[in-house]
Amino acid sequence: MRIRSRSGRVAGALFTAGLVTALTAGCLQESGGQGGGGGGGADDDGTVTIMYGFTDSSSDQFQAEINKFAEAEGITVNFEPTPDFNTVISTRVSGNNAPDIAIFPQPGIMKSFQDDLTPLTDVVDQANLDAMVPGIVEAGQIDGEQYALPMSLNIKSIVFYPKQAFDAAGYTAPTTIDGLQQLTDQVKASGTAPWCFGIESAAATGWPATDWIENLLLIQSGPDVYNQWVNHEIPFNDPQVVAAADTMSSLLLADGNVNGGRQSIASNNFATAANPMFDTPPACFMYRQGNFVARDGGFPDNVLQDLDNTVGVFPMPGETEADKPVLGGGDLASVFNDSENVDKIMNYMASADFGADWAKANGFISPRTDFDQNNYPNELTKQMAGFAYDSTAFVFDGSDQMPGEVGSGSFWREMTAWISGSETEQQALDNIEASWPATS
Repeated sequence: MRIRSRSGRVAGALFTAGLVTALTAGCLQESGGQGGGGGGGADDDGTVTIMYGFTDSSSDQFQAEINKFAEAEGITVNFEPTPDFNTVISTRVSGNNAPDIAIFPQPGIMKSFQDDLTPLTDVVDQANLDAMVPGIVEAGQIDGEQYALPMSLNIKSIVFYPKQAFDAAGYTAPTTIDGLQQLTDQVKASGTAPWCFGIESAAATGWPATDWIENLLLIQSGPDVYNQWVNHEIPFNDPQVVAAADTMSSLLLADGNVNGGRQSIASNNFATAANPMFDTPPACFMYRQGNFVARDGGFPDNVLQDLDNTVGVFPMPGETEADKPVLGGGDLASVFNDSENVDKIMNYMASADFGADWAKANGFISPRTDFDQNNYPNELTKQMAGFAYDSTAFVFDGSDQMPGEVGSGSFWREMTAWISGSETEQQALDNIEASWPATS
């Protein structure tokens, strides 16, 4: 993702919290900075510090969710939102001034602090973790030990479509990946581009294409191969990855398959790429993206005001009707300084009660499968959450787990070069493989 400012990874998860609103550098100082790498200010004065990287309206909603619990428990919480999370957390830890709790947008960044973090075995009740979507729980593990708990969830394996026009044209949601190709061909035969697609995202241009590769590799080769690829246990340009790229090319890059043509993709901003499907008549009929585009800053305002009647969704289908793999992401909460109050807040964030009001504001999806779905503000959000809850395999965004020089570096650049036509598919995959750091 996701578009939350990730100090490099500006992608789907950034939009997870909505479009970013930059905070001033003074925000961190104003928050107080009570955390300390040496042992936990929470035990000393009843104060718990929480640092995180989402800095728009979701910050206010998150704080309200925490405070309604903390105030009842007599806990004072200092919140430290920063749009430059990755840099700030590194500086704070190296300066022995870590927050008590940090909420990481990327597993790869969290894992780099393993020696500074408190394992959660004796912190978070296992029952809370057992109630969550399994794949996202594993994203918080290092060598099988839990170092982070999923605090929120986003779903990327979603195809959006203009509900009324789609139904009026007689189209039906596919249940297999072959069926998705057939639907693509059917829409194209009508004279309308099947897909909306754009990968422009300022310095992060290219990330929507990485999500496509990840999703198709998961669908066609399964979660084991996907995880081997993410961990570089098989090369980036493995034949199975080539097959995923071939499928992406067939769906998106053939002449007439994308609104505006292939030449428009790299300059078409991902946040507005889907808007033409709500034209009359639609200029395209499908848009694969994360759940976060169905919020403020994503679809047009008139669409957002009537989501259930204007927007339809189906999950990216598996190889068979029984296969329901899902690519997603989320925010992972870890502990630097343990204390009784920290443990209480961590277990609250892991509970089914956390996020109820936030969900009603259309800003939150719980990673817990037993979360009360009546908290979601519309049927569309319930459907999207259900894709994750009913998944047969849920995996965390691959580029977020890869070394930064690949995941938010060569992977973005080479996908852009391939889609723009300056490189072949094979050249792009070979170049990414060559960029993988030797020590990882």
